[in-house]
Amino acid sequence: MSKIYRLGIEATLAVIGGKWKPVILCHLGGGPRRPSFLLANIPGLTQKMLTQQLRELERDGIVSRTVYPQVPPKVEYALTERGKSLRTVLVAMSAWGESAIAARAAAGEDVTLLHPEHDGFLLF
Repeated sequence: MSKIYRLGIEATLAVIGGKWKPVILCHLGGGPRRPSFLLANIPGLTQKMLTQQLRELERDGIVSRTVYPQVPPKVEYALTERGKSLRTVLVAMSAWGESAIAARAAAGEDVTLLHPEHDGFLLF
């Protein structure tokens, strides 16, 4: 059965949609990362969810998984060239979020942005 998309954004969201994938991708924009780094830097993300999201991103050709033959095994995830092509999308999403947070703060809402830079995807 063929898949029909009515809008191109549906295809994008099929690959990077959800709560965790864009955040994972932004962290991987800074270079290869171990799962323990991602867990430590993404509050609320569970090991089970991280594993699921990374498997889906790997299946879709967005990230690659490298296993180093050592004891204990070392695993790293990195963006593929296809994953790196999402840079402009993710930077635009980050910039929009930064602007929205600034507007909310200007309106008197108690909101804080801990990392106002999106430099992970600016490295390549």
